[in-house]
Amino acid sequence: MSNDIQSPAAPARRRYARVLTIAGSDSGGGAGIQADLKTFAALGCYGMSAITALTAQNTLGVQGIHAVPAEFLRRQICSVLDDIGADAIKIGMLHEPAIVDVVAWAIDHYRIDRVVLDPVMVATSGDRLIAEETVAVLVRELFPRATVVTPNLDEAALLLGRPLDRAEGLERAAQDLLALGARAALLKGGHLPGVEVADLLARPGMPTLRLASPRIASRNVHGTGCTLSSAIATQLALGQELDEAVRHARAYILGAIAAGASVVTGGGHGPLNHGHAPRSTQLLDLPAT
Repeated sequence: MSNDIQSPAAPARRRYARVLTIAGSDSGGGAGIQADLKTFAALGCYGMSAITALTAQNTLGVQGIHAVPAEFLRRQICSVLDDIGADAIKIGMLHEPAIVDVVAWAIDHYRIDRVVLDPVMVATSGDRLIAEETVAVLVRELFPRATVVTPNLDEAALLLGRPLDRAEGLERAAQDLLALGARAALLKGGHLPGVEVADLLARPGMPTLRLASPRIASRNVHGTGCTLSSAIATQLALGQELDEAVRHARAYILGAIAAGASVVTGGGHGPLNHGHAPRSTQLLDLPAT
């Protein structure tokens, strides 16, 4: 008599889609790692953080910055990536050269190939968030390592050393960001006046992609840059190509702005509604062992 009883197949082992934010903390919850983690969760990814600086911050502005030592940032990153790993990294506020060096080392050491760099330099309130000497190091070390850099017009003006206050100059500015070493640049045009907001995605050897949408009237725009870059990193972690990731990220942030436009939070620039359309956390199959 045959006794060929088949054992039940082992259940597939699965994991979350994972995104790490390396950025500053916003105590008011509208920007920084707080906005990043809300975005990751809303778009279906498991979020992790490595904090570069603590800020005393609210909707009115930044009242103080307390830097995290570079070696402790390294310990945070290693703790996360040695154990959990990441499918993509979003980089935000990096206030001093030693911090930039740690991040560049981590990208190489852990071979992270989906990196979104939001060169945070000026808060919505106008407060400066980066030391002058850090800018050149950031460009040299991180532009070539990032999948895409996502400056707004104020940040791009600091990087390029000239004002950007006319729509006619944005195409050239996007190309000049590539000339600084960026593999791709999403130049955000929201600071220009007008009924339309247009962003430009520039990539070497490819036509510039113009993405435009009607302007949403709202004073609650604190953390839009953090949120957009985090949304792009999330879409990259889920396997989308860059242009597709940017399109989906823009759709998410437009929805978040619209959903939060009439909400009163504090006395200044309030946050977006990050949770306006949450998705289930995405699960990916682990390789069979």
